Amino acid sequence: MAEEDVVKEIAVESNGSIPNAKPLSKEELWRIEHEKLHAKHKGHEAMHMEMVLILFSTLIVAQVLLVKWKKHYYKSFMTVTLVGMWLIPLYFNVQLKFWRMLCAWALFSVLTGFIVFKSTRKPVAPSTPRLVYKWFLFVHKVTYGLGILGYVIVCMTMLGMNLMFAIKPDTAMEFGVTVLFYGLYFGVLGRDFAEICADKIASKLGYTSKGGLPSRSLETNICAVCGQELVLRSDEDEDDGPEKTYKLTCGHLFHEFCIRGWCIVGKKQTCPYCKEKVDLKRMFCNPWERPHVLFGQLLDWIRYLVVWQPIIIVVVQIIIYCLGLE
Repeated sequence: MAEEDVVKEIAVESNGSIPNAKPLSKEELWRIEHEKLHAKHKGHEAMHMEMVLILFSTLIVAQVLLVKWKKHYYKSFMTVTLVGMWLIPLYFNVQLKFWRMLCAWALFSVLTGFIVFKSTRKPVAPSTPRLVYKWFLFVHKVTYGLGILGYVIVCMTMLGMNLMFAIKPDTAMEFGVTVLFYGLYFGVLGRDFAEICADKIASKLGYTSKGGLPSRSLETNICAVCGQELVLRSDEDEDDGPEKTYKLTCGHLFHEFCIRGWCIVGKKQTCPYCKEKVDLKRMFCNPWERPHVLFGQLLDWIRYLVVWQPIIIVVVQIIIYCLGLE
């Protein structure tokens, strides 16, 4: 029945004759399949309950293990997660032949790979830190815009606004979900790669170390994020002249562009030099800038859904198969 486009219902009359076949409607086909499914699983209620318990138990255990792993071995956890974020969607896109997504993935991988390569060179070129933060800040803003655009399109489609433009609901919804996925997926990848680059650059500049103690003293006219000179200015030159600077509550001074990139793009909430916690509410006093921080927090949840949720489902399937459940 499932192999043919049109299934014909044959009713055998009492005299054994076979009348003309008639095609079944979609509703009738769905009803027949539904009845077959119920007949197949009749009396399996206890087995289904076991499967549900296995699913919830695996989810709880996996969540506890992931939290412990992230807390005690943060770098290995983030490395494995990043590899999963980078490769798992690639596998499904190749299987489903989503060439548009594959082209976007390849372009992002090449450009980001070049930035990562620059950030890992020794010694760090003077222009590298700002190049890294500019690229990942650009990725952050683009993915943030795509996420908002996709979300708005989905909401407008659910409200029927697509009919005003003579666009089919399926087409509008598919476009909105695709744009939203692009924004969230590449946003997560961009933030994870930015964190790696920020750590590499900071350790090579010598103003921070793995143990948290700097191996190099910070001069008052040097930015600990990019290692370049700070040009101090008076209050009269607030709108003109050199690049703006920003002083943290700990008293250390940085380029405003650098410290914002360090906090938003590099996912750091501590001073690059003394590790004192940064007051993000004070730094982003403009209400239009706070959504960028919230968007970054949302991306952390997406990472779990894309990488670890499929793995947990596979583990559940293996357990169910080993126990002989259907």
